[in-house]
Parts: sequence; structure tokens; C-alpha cells
Amino acid sequence: MNANFRPDKQHTLNGSVSISGTGLHTGIKVDMTLKPANPGFGYQFQRIDLPGQPIVKADCDLVTDTSRGTTLEENGAKVSTVEHVLAALVGMGIDNCLIELNGPEIPIIDGSSEPFVEIIEESGVIEQDAAKAWYSIDTNITHYDEKKRVEMVAMPSMDYKVTTLIDFNSPVLGTQHAGLKTMANFKSEIAPCRTFCFLHELEMLLDNNLIKGGDINNAIVVVDKPVTKEEMDRLAKAFRRDKIEVKSEGYLNNLELRFPNEPARHKLLDVIGDLALIGYPIKTHIIANRPGHSTNVEFAKKIKQYIRKNKHLKNVPVYDPNRPPIFTSQQIEKTLPHRYPFLLVDKIIDLTDTSIVGIKNITFNEPFFVGHFPGNPIMPGVLQIEALAQTGGILAINATSSSGEYDTYFLKIDNCKFKQKVVPGDTMIMKLELLSPIRRGICEMRGTVYVGNKVVTEADLMAQLVKRS
Repeated sequence: MNANFRPDKQHTLNGSVSISGTGLHTGIKVDMTLKPANPGFGYQFQRIDLPGQPIVKADCDLVTDTSRGTTLEENGAKVSTVEHVLAALVGMGIDNCLIELNGPEIPIIDGSSEPFVEIIEESGVIEQDAAKAWYSIDTNITHYDEKKRVEMVAMPSMDYKVTTLIDFNSPVLGTQHAGLKTMANFKSEIAPCRTFCFLHELEMLLDNNLIKGGDINNAIVVVDKPVTKEEMDRLAKAFRRDKIEVKSEGYLNNLELRFPNEPARHKLLDVIGDLALIGYPIKTHIIANRPGHSTNVEFAKKIKQYIRKNKHLKNVPVYDPNRPPIFTSQQIEKTLPHRYPFLLVDKIIDLTDTSIVGIKNITFNEPFFVGHFPGNPIMPGVLQIEALAQTGGILAINATSSSGEYDTYFLKIDNCKFKQKVVPGDTMIMKLELLSPIRRGICEMRGTVYVGNKVVTEADLMAQLVKRS
């Protein structure tokens, strides 16, 4: 990712790029083309070799097989081994891409994401005129598979980070871990890491004709048990080599390791690729102990479910009393003409050219509680709207000129709804967003009052800015 890359914008490819290769498990030669797509498109695969050229979405709910890679199936079309290309797209910051295939499986190439990263770079990454809606995981989401001894957790984080740990009780691999602190390092630290398997797995796959596209150059083969000369000769024949032998480190002599912990890094790559099937960009720290495709996909479903359930919370402003405000009550008094007991904004915690977030702490000592339902104190709805309007007034005045020169007057209130009571002890978080640019002093805003993460009041407000004489 270049220095000008803006993670809060959606991105796609600058043009179409293609790559060809063999599917690891099917042995079928496949041509794959990555094409630009519109904002909101996400990742979709298209089988152009099938009647009607059906499309398969990259969605964890469409996974039908995880035995040797991740397979998606929809509309009568199947696409296998999707994880390496999806990891490359996520790692390079691509949000929208159509992946065209003329076969049932993504080419394996060298067993890593690097070839896909290279063609993405060849095309170039372009910013789109659309915001990227990140979904923050604000509680721990855990997944545990006792049978496979897999533990996965998604923890709150300001960025998308991944840590993987592997332990196969193998004297060769030992216990390994890998970490990715920022997606900006994916290209150099994770993309080159190739898939690996154990020799005994390789023999089983050969026996069952399950790696028809297997080549000795697209996987690291771990040898952690004594091997006879006959077995070596058989492997050499299967992979069309004169001779195959075991290095002292316990790997076949087909390739050099790119990193000492390349297997753990490849597991991290797989986690990123499989979690792309959530369908939403996430900010979380994933810790995965002994992950595999099946548990990755189950975990993706859990996270997707959590996001769907809490989707309405995505834009809820978070109030941290420890952070210094942008406007204190004294500064608010310099902007607004209101004073006690009618100043209903205590501080401003967020302010841009199009939105504002203000805070009002509700105490039992508010003067309106004396007469508004004595014995059952409830803040009047009209005063909540007034508090919203005052907050919006600061946004409008700030966007127009220097403070202290304008007053704001209500013109209209639409779509007003009161959903929950506001009572002593509540903290009102008031968010206003401009619905359109301010023209001729007319300001249209969408206002929402939250208590915690619950919406209590909402309304569309229109006001006029009038210069003080």
C-alpha cells in the first residue's frame, strides 16, 4: 500500500489483470481475471465456463467444503481454494473485485498469495468515491473446537491485526507463531508464505488421486518420520523428478524456506483469506491457535452474525470522559447566546465540517424536573430537541464563519420520534449530520440522541443562520 492510501475509502483495481495456472486438487488448468468493480460490490467469483456464467459471492454461508482449502457453491457453480486470492485482495486494500474463472478452482501457482499480489500491483489500486464502513468488534468473540483443539478469539482493536500459533506435535515444525500488526505489512511479511503439508498427508492424497495438480514447487513438505528409499522414488515419479530427498531440517529438498516460521505465517494468510468471507471490513485483533479452514469458516460465521446483530451500532458515537473536549462549556457560551437554565449542551466531543457530537449530562437538579412529572422525573422531549438544535447550531456556525457572529433559528422539525425516556443519571450523546451543504444560511440536519448505544430521540431539523446586527 502506498503512503497516500486512505483506509476509510473503498478501493478497486485500476484495470483487469489475468493469471493462469493449475488447480491443486483438480489438476485443471484455469485462467483467472481480476476485474474492477463498483463500490459496495465486494468480492464475487464468476464461472464464465458454465451456462449462464453464474456468480458466486465470497460469503461464509456459501461454503460447502473445507477439507483441502475453502470451497464456495451457489447457483449451481462451485469455486475451490479461494483463500489465497481473497487474502491478497484484503492485504492489498481492495474492497471490490470481480474474479472471473474458466474452471472450478483458483490456480495454486506457488501455494502463496504473492503471485496474486504481483498482478494486483501490475494493475494498480485506485480509490473510489465511497466511504469504507469498518465494523469494530467491541467485545471478545470466541470459538473453541475441542475435537480439533482449536481456539480463536476476536478482540477489540483500533486496527485489523492477526496472530497465529501452530503446534502439530511435530519435531520438525515445533511450536510456531506469527503476527501481522498492520495490513500494510501483508505484502512483505505474509503474502510470500506457501502452503505446507506433512509427507504422510501427501502420500494419502496421492493414493486417492486428490492432488492432480500437485507439483513439488507449490507446497512445503514436512517430513517428521523416517522414510524409505521406495517412498522417495515413488514421490520422485509422482512429481516427475529424477530424485527427491529429505534435508537435515526435516523438509523435502524441493525449496528453501522464505521465513523460519513460514508455516505459521501461511496459516495467518489462510485466516485472512477465510475471514474475508465475513463480507464486512473488520477492526479487531484475531488470535488463532491451531487454525484450519473449517474452524476459520465457523469463526467467520460467528463474527458475521455478531456484526449483523449489532450493525445499527456501527455509527453510534462513543463518549470517553477521559478525552479532553473540543469545546468546553465556556467555549460553547462564546458561540451560542444561551445561558442557564437554557444552555443544554455541556461539551462538544467531535466536530467535522459535516457532523458534530455533543454531550448533555442529566442530573436530578435540572430546573425542569421540578414541574415535569414530580416523583417521576422525565426530561421533556421538546427540550431534547432543543439540546439537539443547540448542538447543531454550533456545527452550523462553525461551518459558516467565526463564532459569535450568528444566531440560529428553527424553521422546521420533521420525522421526530421519541423512543426511550431520558431520566436523571443519563448522559445524552447528541449527534448531528448535515443532510446537504449550507446554502443561503439554510441548514438541514439529521439529529439523533443516544443514551449509551440506544437511540432515544431522532429528528430532521432545519434552521436558519442570521447574522447579528
